[in-house]
Amino acid sequence: MTKSLGIIGGGQLGMMLTEAAKTMPEYISDVTVLDPTENCPASRSGAKQIVADFKDKNAIVELALQSDVITYEIESGDSEVLESLHGEVAINPSPSTLRVIQDKYLQKKFLRQNNIPVADFDVIESLDDLRKKTVIFQYPVLLKARRDAYDGRGNFKINDSSQIEEAYNKFAGRQTMIEKFVDFKMEVSVIAARNIHGEIATYPLVENIHRENILEFTIAPARVDNKIASEADRIAKKTMDVLHGAGVFGIEMFVTKDEKVLINEIAPRVHNSGHHTLQSSETSQFEQHLRAILGLPLGSTKLKHATVMCNILGPKDFFGRYKPITLEQTNGVYLKMYNKDEAKPQRKLGHFNVVDEQDKGIDFVFEKAIEIKKSVKFLT
Repeated sequence: MTKSLGIIGGGQLGMMLTEAAKTMPEYISDVTVLDPTENCPASRSGAKQIVADFKDKNAIVELALQSDVITYEIESGDSEVLESLHGEVAINPSPSTLRVIQDKYLQKKFLRQNNIPVADFDVIESLDDLRKKTVIFQYPVLLKARRDAYDGRGNFKINDSSQIEEAYNKFAGRQTMIEKFVDFKMEVSVIAARNIHGEIATYPLVENIHRENILEFTIAPARVDNKIASEADRIAKKTMDVLHGAGVFGIEMFVTKDEKVLINEIAPRVHNSGHHTLQSSETSQFEQHLRAILGLPLGSTKLKHATVMCNILGPKDFFGRYKPITLEQTNGVYLKMYNKDEAKPQRKLGHFNVVDEQDKGIDFVFEKAIEIKKSVKFLT
């Protein structure tokens, strides 16, 4: 029997999940998304839409009434409401997992309790508490909002005591945590999947390059030795073993200067650093997520070709409508725009993949991606 799919969130991830669902008509009959932006990217790709806030209880209940299976492309759904509906509709990843991951402190606590390596951290209760703990952790440290933050927007790096009050006031009224700053050599991630029967599959480790806390390039595979790649894969599989529920998870990690691997954060959904799989892999992360939550066997995660993904972001100091971007899609170049009406500074508007179809090597492909990025022009 085919099933109706509900997705909390209808942005670019919801759009690409909707597109993957269209290729699986024998399993998925229709898609409905809950998103506050009218005419969101997923709706433009054929999903029905409930226009409401991600945390709107009535809207979540309505989504449940229209769906056989619910998943999410953003962590902002109300986990308590989802937990109350869990017996009436299949929800994956599980609401209990969402609740833990939504709170960065609970997430790190959960990982530490399961002997999964993370940087030192602690909860912050007050300004005086922050002053005391910066001394214990030593500078620099990170003050982080525990909830509702992404792309580094909930982080404040404290370099010395003169910044403590500024950092604390930035998150006034919000729960925070302190974390030891990791002077890492490289940021990497593993896209991992677990289906409802407990089958686990991981994609090869990728290397992530950020600019101003937003992902700029993903290099697949990561330029690391086998020891690092194997350790990251081991940590990812152990993480999937202890998490409840099914789906694709983006597991972000640091490689330290002394060759250790630490988890930075986990996303309980398809992930920006997995977009390369649309062309690089035998199974895209979007199809894999659907296979996982539907209880189908997981697809092959084999990397067919080395690939570099580059995000296309809104230009600085520009808000408003823009003309579609075009690229010459030849020689392994694949453009994906997200059909968003308006650009905002640093807003993710699309991405392109450069695939090493001629086996010239990952460094050659990376240089090619850098050159293509320079050629991207916004016409307003």
